[in-house]
Amino acid sequence: MLPWASPSTSLRRRLGALLGYGALLAYACSLIWVLLYAVLPPPVTPLMLQRLAEGLLQGEWVGIRYSWRALPELSPNLLRALVAAEDARFAQHYGFDWRAIEQARRRNERFRGRRLYGASTISMQTAKNAFLLPVRTYVRKAVEAYLTVLIETFWGKARILEVYANIVEWGPGIYGAEAAARYYFGKPAHALTPREASLLAAVLPNPRLWSPATPTRYLQRRSEWVRSRMSAVSIPRLQ
Repeated sequence: MLPWASPSTSLRRRLGALLGYGALLAYACSLIWVLLYAVLPPPVTPLMLQRLAEGLLQGEWVGIRYSWRALPELSPNLLRALVAAEDARFAQHYGFDWRAIEQARRRNERFRGRRLYGASTISMQTAKNAFLLPVRTYVRKAVEAYLTVLIETFWGKARILEVYANIVEWGPGIYGAEAAARYYFGKPAHALTPREASLLAAVLPNPRLWSPATPTRYLQRRSEWVRSRMSAVSIPRLQ
């Protein structure tokens, strides 16, 4: 320690150095994780493990139905339905749809006290689903935004849509297009019709409550709305 440096100054410097090294390590680990998932299928996601643990705590075995399929093995009907339902400007933005965010902000101000409107893009949802637990905190949203920038930079749109379609939750213990297509319609994901694809996309706001196999009147209307938008959206590599 320098003769003119106080003990408190030295401690602050050490803590600052530790925080700096910690931040650098966190960045390196997150970057490696993102780069691995750019070429490898996620073997499991934090959400899958959380749902499994929740079931065990309740004395139920939910299990994990999850079968990875490459983008060409997924029906273009389903890919278009997902983009139409969840993020119509997916091909145009760079991870954040600022127009949708502003619209959501205005709606939430107008209907204060009611259900909050969100503006999560497919990129943001993929970052959350692949790497994070679905907890509602500002810290998680900040990390989600950081990971969204990383996957937009290193994955590209085709890989983001591929990962999203393969890991999104479609019901209790059901993850990804292949598992959902076989569970609800008894067919592989590449064989989904426009109607089946739109029903699958329609339940995503609440997949643990709604079922595409037994749609309510609201879900039928929502799936028709999705189907009406499918031809107008762009999907990577297959447009």
